[in-house]
Amino acid sequence: KMGIGPDVYYALALAGEAGEVAGKVKKVHRDHGGIWTPELRREVVLELGDCLWYISRLSSELGFGLARVAWENIQKLASRAARGVLGGEGDHR
Repeated sequence: KMGIGPDVYYALALAGEAGEVAGKVKKVHRDHGGIWTPELRREVVLELGDCLWYISRLSSELGFGLARVAWENIQKLASRAARGVLGGEGDHR
């Protein structure tokens, strides 16, 4: 038994995978002069796939699918664009 709910597990796993993506991007710039070789691109796409899997699992655990996640994000960004607040800070701008 995990000892934590699946929602917590999926959220923490997502954060870890996102960190792996960021680390690989950092190393491309630090170690490879910002040059994306096919091998480096492949490494990142695999980590992005892990992120997508955990997003899917967390979304499902909370009772909605990826289509809803995408729709809600599109609506949020369209609202911000219409109000001229795409830049800046805060979730409720």
